[in-house]
Amino acid sequence: MQTALAKPPQKRQVIFLAMLLFLWEADSEALRYSIPEEIESGYSVANLAKDLRLRVGELATRGAQIHHKGSKQLLQLDVKTGNLLLQEKLDREVLCGATEPCILHFQLLLENPVQLFQVDVHLIDVNDHSPEFLDREMILRIPESAQPGTVFALKSAQDLDMGSNSVQNYTISPNSYFRVATHNREDGKKYPELVLEKALDQEEEPELSLTLTALDGGAPPRSGTVTVRIEVVDINDNAPEFLQSRYEVQVPENSPINSLILIVSAQDLDAGTHGSVAYSLFEGDEVSQPFVIQEKTGEIRLQRALDFEATQYYNVEIVATDSGGFSGKCTVAIEVVDVNDNAPELTMSTLSSSIPENSPEAVVAIFSVSDPDSGDNGRMVCSIENDLPFFLKPAFKNFYTLATERPLDRESRAEYNITITVTDLGSPRLNTEHNITVLISDVKDNVPDFTQTTYTLLVRENNSPALHIGSVSATDRDSGTNAQITYSLLPNQDPHLPLASLVSINADNGQLFALRALDFEALQAFEFRVGATDQGSPALSSQALVLVVVLDDNDNSPFVLYPMQNASAPCTELVPRAAEQGYLVTKVVAVDEDSGQNAWLSYQLLKATEPGLFGVWAHNGEVRTARLLSERDAARHRLVVLVKDNGEPPLSASVTLHVLLVDGFSQPYLPLPEAPPERAQGDSLTVYLVIALASVWSLFLFSVLVFLAVRLCRRHRVDSQGVYSMPEGHFPGHLVDISGTGTLSQSYQYEVCLTRDSGNRDFKFLKPVYPILPPQSAREENQ
Repeated sequence: MQTALAKPPQKRQVIFLAMLLFLWEADSEALRYSIPEEIESGYSVANLAKDLRLRVGELATRGAQIHHKGSKQLLQLDVKTGNLLLQEKLDREVLCGATEPCILHFQLLLENPVQLFQVDVHLIDVNDHSPEFLDREMILRIPESAQPGTVFALKSAQDLDMGSNSVQNYTISPNSYFRVATHNREDGKKYPELVLEKALDQEEEPELSLTLTALDGGAPPRSGTVTVRIEVVDINDNAPEFLQSRYEVQVPENSPINSLILIVSAQDLDAGTHGSVAYSLFEGDEVSQPFVIQEKTGEIRLQRALDFEATQYYNVEIVATDSGGFSGKCTVAIEVVDVNDNAPELTMSTLSSSIPENSPEAVVAIFSVSDPDSGDNGRMVCSIENDLPFFLKPAFKNFYTLATERPLDRESRAEYNITITVTDLGSPRLNTEHNITVLISDVKDNVPDFTQTTYTLLVRENNSPALHIGSVSATDRDSGTNAQITYSLLPNQDPHLPLASLVSINADNGQLFALRALDFEALQAFEFRVGATDQGSPALSSQALVLVVVLDDNDNSPFVLYPMQNASAPCTELVPRAAEQGYLVTKVVAVDEDSGQNAWLSYQLLKATEPGLFGVWAHNGEVRTARLLSERDAARHRLVVLVKDNGEPPLSASVTLHVLLVDGFSQPYLPLPEAPPERAQGDSLTVYLVIALASVWSLFLFSVLVFLAVRLCRRHRVDSQGVYSMPEGHFPGHLVDISGTGTLSQSYQYEVCLTRDSGNRDFKFLKPVYPILPPQSAREENQ
């Protein structure tokens, strides 16, 4: 009866769940929010009523509930306000571990009417964990003979955070011996390696203690440290010594092959690898010495059956040698006891010394084993090393095949030394070992690789033709003809660059040569691509970029633009005798086609008619008076100015200046022609210029003579009035009278002039128009 009454509620529950599933499918759009972890409880994640567009209080009337898969209730819904609140502080590492992104799934259930919403909360990781090393200390033993550049592995730090908040970098405490390099693993995590920068010296510093620090990428970053203790191992300086100089032992005749006869021991006072001793037989062969000694352990074992009737005594000399070549010797006296036995034998039927790489399965050898004994002493087991990609497969009675386990890669390992061990099941067990060497032949599967993607070559201009300017180099991991590389110049994409006439490449070794002399002033840099192609089938190739930078050489002398030295008549500079100290006479203008310090020009006065009267500014070429002029100074002066560049060796040019000292007037403005005359009018214009120049000079000399005569007669009147006589002639209208007495102020003016050098190249420069001095009385008033 109770069972019958219980069925209707179960049916209603099933119907209710079905309705929920239906509603879930009908309204499956999820509400998605993102919050950082470690926020305190009570934090408002979102307002569900607002996001679902429900009225205030509607969540309460409809019986809203939050459901979460798990025993803990992480979120709480305030049905009055509609706020979704944190029930407790959320820890992303506890909730999601290494899963990223960390998304918590919740369901919002409205019972009346029934409606279901999916709520996804993305928990964002914060940097709340510091990197930690599992060990408190790392110990490295490094010999002092280790070369700089040697890399030593270090253990990584662990960080529970994800992404950029996990470990991003490793550093080590400052020291002069080591640095730490940070690398990426395939899973994106970082791991450190210790790189030796400077050779160690055990006598100077036998032990170093460094601090390795792991930093994460948080803001601010967190860190963890561990101590790295480095022990420097000493070099070899002691010889091994045996504990006994003579050993005596008895051996039964039926002792199995490889049975232990005796263990000899020698000690070396050196530490580390230099204290390791290698044992060997000093003298003997298979006839006189049927024994073998283990190199590392000093175990003397039987390598062939003994025959008491043939030989009863053996004297074996053992040598112990350390890594530095020092050795010690002892004698082992072996007495054979009359017994009998046999050992297994291995017979090689087929052996392939070379197999191609990438073969899925290849047979290396077929061999048979035998043992004349019976029972367990005649049953045998064959084995090889476990870490080799080969396996043994029984063929038929006592025959085995040795084959590859998977395709091999010659570039990873080109040779394998395989030891086949045959052991019987007797007591004691005897075994036989057989060593074979298998070579992996090459298959074309690698592309040539340049050592650099871009090569920069520096070439000084004016080089000799066929000069070796550099090399490119590529390597191929294949072997034989597959690794033979041919170099070539690739077609140039710049049609204006005559690459074929500039450089060539040696196809065999990648050496680059300049075919002709380069000129920095014409071509300062150019680039091209080179290709490397192997001889495989099919041929594979790669390319690299070569940038050639032409360096400037001091191969151009300074060129004087003003005053022009190729003019038909020298230019005379006029200087009034009333000029003060520092008066600008003229300015030498020069250029240099070189660049850098090769074009830095300096000026100096090389010769002068009267030393000490004029000076040249070294940096700008301005010629100025060095002192006040006097009546005793000659009227004409000839100055030679040297213009020198800053190259090595320096080049120079000189210019001659003609200076005329005049009295009582300022220099007239004599404009230069703005452009050179046309070539067609050259002859007639030259005649006119010569006639005009002769007339001007005649007029000028006559004016000077008249001026001097008048001045001698009227010297006292000129001194009292303080007025200078002005020469007749036209003065330019842009010189303004500002003193009120008919004189001009002292100011600098320049003309823009055009000239042409010997190479028919035009240059513009500034020619100074000299300042006009006021009379003495005007100067005194201005002062």
